[in-house]
Amino acid sequence: MKKILVTGSDGFIGSHLTEELVKKGYEVKAFVYYNSFNTWGWLDTLPKDILESIEIFQGDIRDPNGVRQAVDGLDAVFHLAALIAIPFSYHSPDTYVDTNIKGTLNVLQAARDCNTERVLVTSTSEVYGTAQYVPIDELHPFQGQSPYSATKIGADRLAESFYRSFQLPVSIVRPFNTYGPRQSARAVIPTIITQLLAGKNEIKLGSLTPTRDFNYVKDTVNGFIEIYKSDRTIGEEINIATQQEISIEQLANELIRQIRPSARIITEEQRLRPEKSEVNRLLGSNQKIKSLTSWKPNYTFEEGLSETIEFFKHNLDKYKVDIYNL
Repeated sequence: MKKILVTGSDGFIGSHLTEELVKKGYEVKAFVYYNSFNTWGWLDTLPKDILESIEIFQGDIRDPNGVRQAVDGLDAVFHLAALIAIPFSYHSPDTYVDTNIKGTLNVLQAARDCNTERVLVTSTSEVYGTAQYVPIDELHPFQGQSPYSATKIGADRLAESFYRSFQLPVSIVRPFNTYGPRQSARAVIPTIITQLLAGKNEIKLGSLTPTRDFNYVKDTVNGFIEIYKSDRTIGEEINIATQQEISIEQLANELIRQIRPSARIITEEQRLRPEKSEVNRLLGSNQKIKSLTSWKPNYTFEEGLSETIEFFKHNLDKYKVDIYNL
């Protein structure tokens, strides 16, 4: 069975991907962000038998030497390590360049030096900006509407250049808005759920009109694995999308209905993005991934929300509900 490195394995999607790869019998090395507390992020919450099957590598994606050491001797790299919060990218854009662009370059260089068989680089639907047409396919123009999205565009194009210049077997994986258990409260669905479960009657949000194409995390993870399993995806950039959209207001009202019907929505100024930075519409095409792999969504939006709500009911103590999470 193949040996796989997962960068960003301590995070939301990365921890789910690491767990699923172990369940499928892969040998997994988990690249986690070094910290003096010796915590491994969400990996610390995995069942003991799963965690004992994982090789933990503590490092920093910005360090080329550590990245090369982690990659050496492995068959594939799933590169998910990134800074992803859009509001924080307004505050500290330098860190996004260092982590998202230089970190990705470190992975690509290491994979090239180590003759890695497959490299999956994680992109984001934010690279498209507000939809110029829908559904958004992989030919849609790119638009950097935040420092975060600009750095992800840069990372994607670096990945493409290593495929074209050095024949590195890269696939660019582009999930639309993933949600589910373990997601941080900087994302809209956990923001709403945690406020409701904490008994808030006024749910504080930013703009309510944007639409999003929400993937349940287990479907996103399955997309990564199916892209990896197909050689037809090498050199390609591929959306993972449901091809359905819902507005933030509709989403909030549905969660209010399910959890706390007496609550109401209020718009808080600090949560609003700058006007030209707000991505107003995302609706992705999933035709390419379906044509190149056997992937299909296994969860309805209602099923995904139900599992997500259940998780937060039992983990609310891990979230600082009264603080706006950048």
